[in-house]
Amino acid sequence: MSILSWIVVTSAVGGAASLLLAGSFALSLRASWVPTLVSYAVGALLGAAFLEILPEAFRLTKNPGMMTGTILFGILLFFILEKLVLWRHCHTEHCEAHESHDHGRSGLMIMIGNTFHNFVDGILIAAAFLSDIHLGIVTAIAIIAHEIPQEVGDFMILLHSGYTKRQAIFFNLASSGATLIGGTLAYGILKSMQGIIPTLLALAASSMIYVAVADLIPGLHKRTEIRATIHQVLLISLGIGSIFAAARLAE
Repeated sequence: MSILSWIVVTSAVGGAASLLLAGSFALSLRASWVPTLVSYAVGALLGAAFLEILPEAFRLTKNPGMMTGTILFGILLFFILEKLVLWRHCHTEHCEAHESHDHGRSGLMIMIGNTFHNFVDGILIAAAFLSDIHLGIVTAIAIIAHEIPQEVGDFMILLHSGYTKRQAIFFNLASSGATLIGGTLAYGILKSMQGIIPTLLALAASSMIYVAVADLIPGLHKRTEIRATIHQVLLISLGIGSIFAAARLAE
């Protein structure tokens, strides 16, 4: 397949698969599966960032120091972006963003934020495929892995906000389509701007590291019993292992 075909297929099929799985979990109320998905997603994100994306970014760059600076900048950038989202929903110190549940958060605002996030994911997938096809596959797998638990939460928020199940499915489907749009647009632009691909790969890695460490891992720490900890470690290891295996199979 051509590179554009890979981008289109992984963006479309990946978005549909994550939506289908997330919807089946959320709509059947199997919320107990979410911690398992989160643990696996942590491993997939960290595995993709450290085993595949960063090595490729350093291979392509002529300035490793600038690359590490880009990674630091990316982590700070995603911290600021997340703060802006929180501030948008917070007017007091006791708003929903500071609590363990997001019951007061607007379903529409969640979808707007996720649409932008999915659009950026599409750009990162395109950058990875333009660098190397097997790197693109690994990047797509990691992005899909963390989208599933996120979309389970989105379904629950929409249903709590008063949307019907059909409306929740429609809004999530429309949001996931932004990945395909971002990927195809980026393909046309990045083909003539190969020099910025290492920078985009570094930003992709920093995004994955930030999501895993700042957003997902803190939730895992809420369960401190030894059995849950062992379970989480095994699933994180499985996530890392699946990325390693996918990369080897794609070679």
